[in-house]
Amino acid sequence: MSDGFDRAPGAGRGRSRGLGRGGGGPEGGGSPNGAGPAERTRPPPQPPAPGFQQPPPPLRQPRTAPPPGAQSELPAGPARPPAEQTRPQDNTPQQNSESAMAKPQVVVAPVLMSKLSANAPEFYPSGYSNYTESYEDGCEDYPTLSEYVQDFLNHLTEQPGSFETEIDQFAETLNGWVTTDDALQELVELVYQQATSIPNFSYMGARLCNYLSHHLTISSQSGNFRQLLLQRCRTEYELRDQAAKGDEATRKRFHAFVLFLGELYLKLEIKGTNGQVTRADILQAGLRELLNALFSNPVDDNLICAVKLLKLTGSVLEDAWKEKGKTDMEEVIQRIENVVLDAHCSRDVKQMLLKLVELRSSNWGRVHVTSTYREATPENDPNYFMNEPTFYTSDGVPFTAADPDYQEKYQELLEREDLFPDYEENGTDLSGAGDPYLDDIDDEMDPEIEEAYEKFCLESERKQKQ
Repeated sequence: MSDGFDRAPGAGRGRSRGLGRGGGGPEGGGSPNGAGPAERTRPPPQPPAPGFQQPPPPLRQPRTAPPPGAQSELPAGPARPPAEQTRPQDNTPQQNSESAMAKPQVVVAPVLMSKLSANAPEFYPSGYSNYTESYEDGCEDYPTLSEYVQDFLNHLTEQPGSFETEIDQFAETLNGWVTTDDALQELVELVYQQATSIPNFSYMGARLCNYLSHHLTISSQSGNFRQLLLQRCRTEYELRDQAAKGDEATRKRFHAFVLFLGELYLKLEIKGTNGQVTRADILQAGLRELLNALFSNPVDDNLICAVKLLKLTGSVLEDAWKEKGKTDMEEVIQRIENVVLDAHCSRDVKQMLLKLVELRSSNWGRVHVTSTYREATPENDPNYFMNEPTFYTSDGVPFTAADPDYQEKYQELLEREDLFPDYEENGTDLSGAGDPYLDDIDDEMDPEIEEAYEKFCLESERKQKQ
C-alpha cells in the first residue's frame, strides 16, 4: 500500500505498458488485464481537488499522412512501431490518461528545390533592347546603320542621364560607319524624327544635334551634319502656314517641330572665325515667323504651343533682338493682347496668355545680379549691407553699417553698455543696496525678465572684452 503512495505521480505509467506485454496475463502470473501486483494494490483514483483542471483532450491526428519525401526529413532515432501495435487493447482509465498525455505526431513539410541560380544570365523583359552590351561590343552586332542609331536614340530616351558617358563612343562609332552622303542623310533623318515624334525628347535631341555637329568628321557634297539638319528643318518650316491651319494630327506634328526648333536655337552652337560661339541667326528669324503662324490661327492648341515656345526662348530672343535694336518682342506682346481681346479661345488659354505677359513684364523671372559675392563692395552692390545687424542710438534712431557715421554711433553704443560694470560673469550683483537705479529695476522686473536681462548684460560685457 505504501509503495503505491511513495511513488511519484505518473511513475508507474511507463511500466504498465511493458507489464502488459511481458509480465501480465495468466502466463506471467499477473491479472487478466495485464496489471502487476503493485497495480492491483493501488487504490482507485481520487477525484481532483477543486482548482485543478483536467488535462486537455488529445490533439486530433492529421487526416492525411505526410508526403513520401517527408519521412527522410525526420530526425534520426529509434524506430517507432505503428500506432496500431502500440495502442492498448483495453479501455481502462489508465490507458485513457496515457492517451491524453501522448504527443501528437509532427508532420514535416517537404523542402521545395528552387530552380533559380546566382549564375543565371541577366534577365531582361520582353521587348527590352540591351543596348549597353551591344554598345560595348561596337556596331558589329547591328546589320544596318539605321538599327544602331535607332537603338542608341531609344536608349537615350529611356536613360537620358547616360548622355555624357556614352556620347563619345557613339560619335566615334559613327565616324567609322557614316562614310557616304546617303548614310549622313539617313542619320539626320533618324535624329529629326526621334526629336519631333517622341515626347520630351526635343531637349535631348537638340543636345545630340549640337554634339554631332562638332564631332562628326564627314562632310558630304550637300554639307555637313549641321547644314543637312538645318535643311531638314527648313523643309518643315516652309509648310508652317498649312500646318497651323491643318487638322488636329497635323497641328500636333507642327507643334512638336516648333518646340524642337526652340530647343535647337538654345543648344546649337556655331563657332565663328575668331573662336567665338554664337547662336544660329537663321533659327532666330525662323522662330519669329513660327510665332506669327501660330497667332494667325488662334485656336487653343496653337496658342498653347506659342506660350510654351515663349516661356522656353522668350528671354533669349528678347536679349538678341535688343542687341540688334529690334522691337520684335513688343510686337509679339501686342499680338498676344489682341488675341486675348478678340480671339474666341477658351478662358483658360486667355489666362495663360495673360500670365505670359506678366512674366515678360518681370523680365522673364530673372533677377539681375550686379556682381558676385566676392566682388561685391558697398559702392557697386546695393544689397551689400542687407544682412548686417541693426543698432539703435540712445534716442531710439536705428542705424546700420551702411550709415556714414556708423563708427561714431557704434562707439557710443559700446560706451552705453558699460552702464552696469558691477556685474560679474556669474551674474552676481556687487553694486550694493545703495544704487537707486538698480533697486528700481529689481522692483519692477519679474524673475524671468530679470534673468534674461542679466544674460544680456553678461553677453554684452563678454563681447566688449573680446
